[in-house]
Amino acid sequence: MTSAVAYRLVVGVLPWLTIALLSVPVVAGVLGALAPAFGWLPALGGERLTLAPWRQLFEVPGIVDMARLSLVTGLVSAALSLGLVILFLGSFLHTALYRRIQRWLSPLLAVPHAAAAIGLAFLLAPSGWAARGISPWLSGWAYPPDYAFPGDAWGLSLILGLVVKEVPFLLLMSLAALVQCQAGERLRVARSLGYRPLTAFLKGVMPGLYPLLRLPLYAVIAFATSTVDVAMILGPTTPSTLAVSVVGWLNDPALSMRFMASAGAMLQLLLTLAALLIWWALERLVARASRGWCRDGRRQCGDRWLAGMAWLAMRTVLGLMMAALAGLALWSVAGYWPFPAFLPWPPTAHNWLNAADDLAAPVWQSLGVALAATLVSVVLVLGALEAETQRRRPMRPWAQLILYLPLLVPSVAFLFGLVMMQAQMGVRPGLGAVIIGHAVFVLPYVFLSLAESYRRLDPRWGQQASSLGAGPWRVFWRVRLPLLLTPVLTAAAVGFAVSIGQYLPTLLLGAGRVVTVTTEAVSLASGGDRRLTAIYALLQLLLPALGFMLAMLVPRYVFRRRRGLLPGAD
Repeated sequence: MTSAVAYRLVVGVLPWLTIALLSVPVVAGVLGALAPAFGWLPALGGERLTLAPWRQLFEVPGIVDMARLSLVTGLVSAALSLGLVILFLGSFLHTALYRRIQRWLSPLLAVPHAAAAIGLAFLLAPSGWAARGISPWLSGWAYPPDYAFPGDAWGLSLILGLVVKEVPFLLLMSLAALVQCQAGERLRVARSLGYRPLTAFLKGVMPGLYPLLRLPLYAVIAFATSTVDVAMILGPTTPSTLAVSVVGWLNDPALSMRFMASAGAMLQLLLTLAALLIWWALERLVARASRGWCRDGRRQCGDRWLAGMAWLAMRTVLGLMMAALAGLALWSVAGYWPFPAFLPWPPTAHNWLNAADDLAAPVWQSLGVALAATLVSVVLVLGALEAETQRRRPMRPWAQLILYLPLLVPSVAFLFGLVMMQAQMGVRPGLGAVIIGHAVFVLPYVFLSLAESYRRLDPRWGQQASSLGAGPWRVFWRVRLPLLLTPVLTAAAVGFAVSIGQYLPTLLLGAGRVVTVTTEAVSLASGGDRRLTAIYALLQLLLPALGFMLAMLVPRYVFRRRRGLLPGAD
């Protein structure tokens, strides 16, 4: 087999392996949960179809409140996040503030959801850093106040935690979309006609930008309506969200609860689908209602007031994140810290020293799973993008939908089905299943991070190398990959961070046998030891930070004698 034939074979196979990794576990998992939801699970004595699991599910006290809470928090957090991103981009696109926040996007995305939620919980709790900061000189509190936040019955703290993480993701997705919809050219035309910045953005850019953000936004809604780790930390408990309850039923010692848990997983799938349909209907309503406004010729719509609100909201989101992370660092070195003292004094390293022996196993397992899942994802994504380059046409719409499939289908629905199928097939839970489960979620983020840079690479570099006699493998390894080293490593760092933050795939597919810093942090968050919880949450931050640091330093070392290949070089 010649080198060229082997290259074509590999490039032809890898895209199909990518599609299989993204679609087969999701489809198989949903089907695996569907049968037990209707009573069919011979291993547990379910040998006929019945609606008994659904009747049992709807008899659960508070089931309607669980569903309503999941639906409302998901839609409200998505609407707030999108509104903030639109107002910020419309008011500050191409400004110094925009460029500063753009530089912070990758570090913010590297913060796992659970770590951010734990930090916010410590910040906003009655004895948290926020209450200490205003006590007693402003609030008059000599003791921690009595209020249920986080964990309020309305889900406000859950919404806040989701917004803090969704805004950076939507901003990142907007960066590539702004280029594709030619936002700069549209804005220049609108501004030349006298439109104020925000009005020019809303009337000139949004009609082209929103269709490109639709799938990422749907992924945000799907995650927000079905999140487990964030809801366990910030959400209410009486009742909890539907996804949290489903996980509890799945882990119930009584195996007969698996039938009701399957029905709950299917209800979660229907609930997320309902949220997406509601959002789709709102899209149509807003589009129809705004047609007249887009054509009325008005050059401004309260731009200055809305810009000030966007500035304040974005600074608040960033400030909350930074304060939450700083609070984690303080709790990890806190000894005796009575209320209302603002800082723990003196700080101590005893917490870290006492936990050191127990940290090794979670850290090494987290690193092993994350590295393996990231390596698999990067190889498959490079193969899929290389196939695009050879075909000279972008990904088809159906393939793009498959790319988002693991992000659109609630993880609790298909992971639960995978667990059921795993048991029926006699496959033991363990490291291999967890790595595959992580790769399902890592691969979409790696693709989204790398695709734009790969597609924008000038094809004439490869053509020039081919004209000098280089084969396809040599063109890839010696030309294309070195030119894309920084984007590839950055995408790998994003994937590594996503894997470190995975809670539900590790919990369900590992059946408790694979212990990571995230599973430990979430389990400790419901306890009373804030110091130990803060240590595990900080490890969730430090491991992805290490990945991003390597992604930044490795190209500088590799290209130390070829500075022109570094990002930003002229």
